[in-house]
Amino acid sequence: MLEFLLYPLLGIFAGLSAGLLGVGGGIIVVPVLIYSFTALGFSPEVLTHMAVGTSLATIIITSTGSVFQHHRKGSVLWSVLTWFTVGLVAGALLGAKLADLLHGRILQILFGVFALLIAAQMLKGKAPKAGRSLPGRTGLTGVGVIIGAVSAIFGIGGGSLSVPFFTWCNMKMQDAVGTSSAGGIPIAIAGAAGFVWTGWNHPQLPQHSVGYIYLPALAGIAVTSVLFSQIGARWAHRIPADTLKKIFSAVLSAVGVKLLFG
Repeated sequence: MLEFLLYPLLGIFAGLSAGLLGVGGGIIVVPVLIYSFTALGFSPEVLTHMAVGTSLATIIITSTGSVFQHHRKGSVLWSVLTWFTVGLVAGALLGAKLADLLHGRILQILFGVFALLIAAQMLKGKAPKAGRSLPGRTGLTGVGVIIGAVSAIFGIGGGSLSVPFFTWCNMKMQDAVGTSSAGGIPIAIAGAAGFVWTGWNHPQLPQHSVGYIYLPALAGIAVTSVLFSQIGARWAHRIPADTLKKIFSAVLSAVGVKLLFG
């Protein structure tokens, strides 16, 4: 019953956040999956890694609906993504391997700190000051490696890092959100593949798992996330996101504190 009700509801929030803010939804999905996997009695040795791996797999589906809507609005800069994607994929594979080397509790603490940092950034209510134009191929690839690695470690789509980077490079906010949403797909594909590989045949995995990906959670979240990611993407072009960002930052703060001290 927990799985039947929780995961579709989680997909709604993940989809809306992915479409509206370009963050992929993982910043919400990972903590909730940690709590639900704990309630289901999964081994502490694998449950955090499963939350991260499953989150990355859901982002593949969630971001697809979001990107479709942003592309229709002309806010996905595909020319920027070419070399950026090379770095994202390489970084995501590296991040999946690094995450596998970390103990589950350490990974929870790191995610808690990360959630608090993102909450503080969003609470400011304004984008970082624009300071320059986009870098060239080497620069985009290098930045992509860093964002891809961090995103895979924490099970996110990378938007919480790439949106501030793109706006700092003088990209319009809607374009930054749309382009970051598209960048979440290669991160999610490479990261999810890495978590399948590193978790393959782990003795503590529950039934219905493929590596560190828990299929019932993936299916339940996917049912609602695609539709609501498109709704969120449409909202991103119609309403200011400042109020939602402040609410979102409050939720992230609570999640971060819980993961750090829970």
